[in-house]
Amino acid sequence: MNAKELHRLSRLTYPHVCGKLDYRNIDSTLIMTTDAPISESEPNFHAVVDYEDPYVQPLIISALAKHLPSSSYKLITALSKLPSSTSRILQFLQYESIDFEHILAHPATSLANAYVIRKALIRKHYLSHTVSNWVTKYPESPLKNHVKPSVEFEVDYAEFLDDALVEAWDLKESWARGVDDNGLEKAKEDREWWILKPGMSDRGQGIRMFSNEEELTAIFEEWDPPSDHEDEDGTARSDHNGDDPTSASEEGHGIITSQLRHFVAQPYIHPPLLFPSPSSTSTDPSALRKFHIRTYVLAVGALKVHVYKPMLALFAAGPYVPPWESTNDAKGLSAHLTNTCLQGTKESEGNVALFWDLPSDFPPQLPCASASLQPDPHWKDHVFSQICTTTAEVFNAAARSMSIHFQPLPNAFEIFGLDFLVGIEPNGELRAYLLEVNAFPDFRQTGDELKGLVEGLFEGVVGVSIKPFFGLGKGEAVSERDADFGFEQVLDIDLGRR
Repeated sequence: MNAKELHRLSRLTYPHVCGKLDYRNIDSTLIMTTDAPISESEPNFHAVVDYEDPYVQPLIISALAKHLPSSSYKLITALSKLPSSTSRILQFLQYESIDFEHILAHPATSLANAYVIRKALIRKHYLSHTVSNWVTKYPESPLKNHVKPSVEFEVDYAEFLDDALVEAWDLKESWARGVDDNGLEKAKEDREWWILKPGMSDRGQGIRMFSNEEELTAIFEEWDPPSDHEDEDGTARSDHNGDDPTSASEEGHGIITSQLRHFVAQPYIHPPLLFPSPSSTSTDPSALRKFHIRTYVLAVGALKVHVYKPMLALFAAGPYVPPWESTNDAKGLSAHLTNTCLQGTKESEGNVALFWDLPSDFPPQLPCASASLQPDPHWKDHVFSQICTTTAEVFNAAARSMSIHFQPLPNAFEIFGLDFLVGIEPNGELRAYLLEVNAFPDFRQTGDELKGLVEGLFEGVVGVSIKPFFGLGKGEAVSERDADFGFEQVLDIDLGRR
């Protein structure tokens, strides 16, 4: 096979990046012999492990050492240290450091810990498209009931907000319902509340709440950068641009100006299920806090999806109050933002718990919860079942309906962090809502006390994705293997990629 034919074949398999590769310098003979047996003097594979996180790095090294014979692999510092281009190699690195060209050129011998393209899941506005497209095509999809419909729009400055919302019908209808028959605005508690999220932000940055157009406009006016000088016609301009790393709002809950453009607005999930924080012994309803469930998901190849059953409950820093009693400053948002990245180290340590250690009995909820919870000692099992179903469906939707923006590779795996919030339905039942999907999740949120959960996760990654790829897990029953590592496989589809 000559270089031209190889390039054509690879384009069919990986069309999203092959245009960037220079196949004139690739030895096609080497490519075609990637399945050749390894010399007895060589390890089964080499590994470049540099996660650039002192919390995670030792856990990966420990997991490899615990579940693989020491003679089966050799740690090296760079791909340039490989004996040959066909040597088997594991890259366990930050996304920006992965040599994807090597991954694509050596599909049988090269394994990486991230997919090249996964925007359909990890970018909020893309995820909104993924869910919307799938539910339109499959109206009975579980996503219809477990993901709140989003309104997407693009806007750079508050003065252009009206134009950006021209087709935001759901928002406008919601605002119309917030006005009585006399054209007067209803009381705050009688309006429909929304939560605004910048599409490109993470770690809870830039989240705000609003219930009418005036409140939304005020948010964008807050973010408008200051005018440094004027154009010749007197129009105010700013020197800020998309690469400015400074925050356009208060520290901790602000937004980086480069994140301004894409936004999603979702109906606020109220009332949420509430519990006392792990650091609190009070059962007083006024001390109850909002929490979300952090679920780690391992996607392998193209495509198997595994949910890691040990999960975290991440609590807000402050006692819960409904959105109409809150403000959009740091203090007001502390009752609503459950992302512990926004909390101090000691504070977050006291607000992180194991999901399965939460009480089986519900404490009395706040009066604003309105719905009465029915006793259910198995509520955690039911929530976990919903999480598994929703996770499988959203990955299936991304793979099948957004294939341009989610392209799983057969020689890659990736850990995602999915966030779910448990809401109380009007009939008193619990429903798990998917909030977002995170790539390269911040494992440090777990803290030192619960570090064992993350340690077990990486051991599972070795057992479920690394060992089988390099032929070290032969003879193991898949279901037993997953259970041994705390995983539950929720999706197994063949996308035809080899």
